[in-house]
Amino acid sequence: MKIEIQDQYIESFKEFLTRKGLRVTNQRMAIFSAAFTCDDHFTAEELLDKSRNLDDSVSRATVYRALPLLTESNLIREVDVGKDYKYYAANKDVKTFQAQVICMDCEKIFEIDAPFMEWYGKTVAEKLLLSVEDQRLQVSARCDQLRSKGECNKVFTK
Repeated sequence: MKIEIQDQYIESFKEFLTRKGLRVTNQRMAIFSAAFTCDDHFTAEELLDKSRNLDDSVSRATVYRALPLLTESNLIREVDVGKDYKYYAANKDVKTFQAQVICMDCEKIFEIDAPFMEWYGKTVAEKLLLSVEDQRLQVSARCDQLRSKGECNKVFTK
């Protein structure tokens, strides 16, 4: 299976691991490649399956140890939708704040640019003499099309 990832992202992850004093292993790179080539949000278990397609020596424990590294590197971001598990998404050329709209019917997560949120968070925090560490905007919604027609063909592209 051939995977195309821009060299800048691969090098960035390798440099991050080196700065942390960690080895660049085949398993870590398989997990990174599997995560970074996902077009949609994914769970840790889905990442395990995709990683094993690239390197069958990848273990569940290795995936769960790699996820905090991937998120700390800012190449992958964690998306918490209030479930027992987290979703993740690759930060591919994301230049503005992303808001999530979560369909409560099919559990699909739609990401939309919301540059106003970054400004709003900074403005509110500055008034309180605080610095923003993290912020998110999530909207939970129901699919009108699914409820009225019994099916949803919704595909969201930026």
